[in-house]
Amino acid sequence: MPSRSSVLICSALAAFCQLAQAHAPAHAFAFGAPGKASEATRTVEVTLGDIYFAPKVLQVKAGETVRFVLKNEGKLVHEFNLGDAQMHAQHQHEMLEMQNAGAMAESAQHANMASMDHGVEMSHGEANQAVGMAHDDPNSVLVQPGQTGELVWTFAQASGLQFACNVPGHYQAGMVGEIRID
Repeated sequence: MPSRSSVLICSALAAFCQLAQAHAPAHAFAFGAPGKASEATRTVEVTLGDIYFAPKVLQVKAGETVRFVLKNEGKLVHEFNLGDAQMHAQHQHEMLEMQNAGAMAESAQHANMASMDHGVEMSHGEANQAVGMAHDDPNSVLVQPGQTGELVWTFAQASGLQFACNVPGHYQAGMVGEIRID
């Protein structure tokens, strides 16, 4: 028969797991979900420069899984983030709060953002910690200067979809593109 303390520990652990699951980030979006590289039907290269994307418009099909290879040819850290204008505005607000809290001080912005683990194989659902803030959005990848990142996405039918860099000031400077879904 289990001891009272082991029953209490198991109960506490079960409650913790339920609480953690209830507060886990949702990874379903109206415009699709993270995909698997093995299921990608094509690869699209996107250049991230200071301050631009090339190409500026991407065409995909509903149901298609696309592997984005993101080459940062600039001297700044950049982000490739999928979402609509409202989602980008919210994410920009979060990143600006990070900067205002000192986690992205202008002089340290690039070092701190670069320390976030958004490597070539993005680990969806795993918390990426940088200066105390989780940045594990499955629809987003940060790419260090001179580096390459990757994001795999399965698209659903949607309109108003953009890809953008939400590092403070980059979106406003024009680092945003359009995704058209057939």
